[in-house]
Amino acid sequence: MSPVREAIVLPALLLTATLVAGAQPGTPLAFVAPSLYSLVLGTLAVAALVKCGALDPSRLMHGTRPILANANGAVVLVSLIAAASAVLAAITPRSGLPRFFVAVFLLVLLVNTLVARPDRVRLLRSFAVILGSGLIIKFVILASLSEPAASTTGRVLVALFDAATFGSLAQDPQPASAGYLAFLAAGLFLAAASLLPGSRPRESASAMQLREA
Repeated sequence: MSPVREAIVLPALLLTATLVAGAQPGTPLAFVAPSLYSLVLGTLAVAALVKCGALDPSRLMHGTRPILANANGAVVLVSLIAAASAVLAAITPRSGLPRFFVAVFLLVLLVNTLVARPDRVRLLRSFAVILGSGLIIKFVILASLSEPAASTTGRVLVALFDAATFGSLAQDPQPASAGYLAFLAAGLFLAAASLLPGSRPRESASAMQLREA
C-alpha cells in the first residue's frame, strides 16, 4: 500500500464518513456520536474485515515499521471503527420497535458474516447489501409511514401495529437531507473498505521449495 493512501486517502475517507454519518441536519447543525451498541456493531464489522482478509492489521501496525508509520496505522484502525459505528448508527431507526428489530437484524447479519468468513469481494458486497437495506428501511419505508400527510390506510396500519405490539412504528420526521447524508457516509465507508491493505496470499509449500531451490 502506498504511503499516500495510508496517510491521506484512508484517514480522509474514514473521518469524513464518520462526520457525515453523525451529522444531524437542522438549525443548528448537530453531531450525534454513535451509541455503545453501535460501537459493538462497528467492532464486529472490522473483525469481519480482518477475518475475511480484507484488512491485515500487521500491515498498519508492526514492530518492523517506524514509529510514525505505526502511529498513522493506529489512526486508520481507530478511524475505521469510528466510521463503521457511525454509519451503522445512521441507518438504525431512532426509537420504537423498528430500532429494536433493525439493531437485532444488523447484529445477526454481522455475526453470520463473521462466522461464514467470505472472501474480500463477497464481504464488500454483503456490507453494501446490509447498508442499502438499512437505508431503505429507515429513509424510505419508515419515513413514508411517518409523514404527516400519509394516506388514511397508512395511518390506520400504523395505529393497528402500535396497538397490537404496544410499540411505536412511526418515527420523528427527518429532513430530506438526512437520507442523502447517510447514503454519502455509507458510500465513503465502502470506498475506504475497498482500499484497506488486505492479507497477502500465502505461498504454497511447493512454491516455497521451488524458490529455495
